Amino acid sequence: MSTKVHVHLFYGADPRFYRKGDNIGCLYGYHHAESDDYALTYSQDTRENAPVRLLRRALKAMLGFDLIHTLRNRDEILRSDVIWTHTEHEYLSVALVLLMSGRHISRGAPPLLLAQSVWLLDKWPNYGLLRRWLYRKLIARADVLTTLASENAELCERFFGRKATHVYYGLNTIDFPVQVPRSWQPHTPVRIAAIGNDRDRDWETLIKAFGDDARYSVRLATRRRIPARLHAANVEIAPAAGLKKARELYDWADLVIVPLRPNSHASGITVMLEAAALGKPMVVTEVGALDDYFSRSAAAYVPPFDPLALRKAVDHLVASPHDALRQAQAAAEELLSRDLTTRQFAMQHVRITEELLRRRGSTRGRPVGQPAATRQATPQPAQSAQSAQSAHSQSRGGL
Repeated sequence: MSTKVHVHLFYGADPRFYRKGDNIGCLYGYHHAESDDYALTYSQDTRENAPVRLLRRALKAMLGFDLIHTLRNRDEILRSDVIWTHTEHEYLSVALVLLMSGRHISRGAPPLLLAQSVWLLDKWPNYGLLRRWLYRKLIARADVLTTLASENAELCERFFGRKATHVYYGLNTIDFPVQVPRSWQPHTPVRIAAIGNDRDRDWETLIKAFGDDARYSVRLATRRRIPARLHAANVEIAPAAGLKKARELYDWADLVIVPLRPNSHASGITVMLEAAALGKPMVVTEVGALDDYFSRSAAAYVPPFDPLALRKAVDHLVASPHDALRQAQAAAEELLSRDLTTRQFAMQHVRITEELLRRRGSTRGRPVGQPAATRQATPQPAQSAQSAQSAHSQSRGGL
């Protein structure tokens, strides 16, 4: 028998509907783990009318996780050997369902839970005592904690007294085939692209650095509201509406900026991966442990809240096209050499699952310690994925 893995994703990421017809698989690439050894199922969306949708979302806002969506997938969850989740919005609700089910779990051993935190650690200091108490109870049900950034892993140990495994996020190279650039020359005015919906994007510093300066043409793609006081004649603001529009924006740009407020969850890594694949030089705020993924040879890192440093970094690249080209080439090469792909992201979950099963003492159908057929190398630190369109936007929104 193969190990049965249930991948619990947010409402709107049901693989049956996500980019239907594109044969793209599961958002975030978990489908790459499917093999003779691993049988994957995915959370399914239930059609709902407006009042039910409003109720579900209201409860989600109150609890911080989508309990109704998870309860709808309860049977598949309880039939699984292992449950993979992508953010705390999923694993907190899965943990609650598992605790609520208790003795109703008919299998000999309860499902193992991989709990991946993204925004939780940034928000934790602002939570009240009751929410912290509830979340600690739910986090205790997780068999392993994972994060996408080393800073978040350190915070897991500080806040929860538990070590977390740092897994590396990855790029869908079908959507973004890696193109190592051979030349680079900026336009006049220089074309700057910035994209993302994450709560930690620092659009104010970006616009202060380049707004109303005719030397720069800026296109800012976000669903977040930009205050009217920040609007500028040379800054075009529009939603980041789907893959096609994102590709058009990258194709137009000379370089990509990822402006960020301090955070611990690698905000901006999706855009960095996409820019690296497309051969675009990057200027990035040095926060969130993004250098876990790309070295300083592959991106120009600047301090937070510093418009002058941001502008100087861009001006240096424009004045030194050879340096800009070498940086873009280094980023593409690091992406390839470290295999920062959705496939590798899935394989890291396979390896964590194998270790958990070994600890339990049985791999349910495979001799203990025998590797899965799809195993690949783990990337090492440098230096030493509603409608298909909304699901794509949400995948970029958090990272």
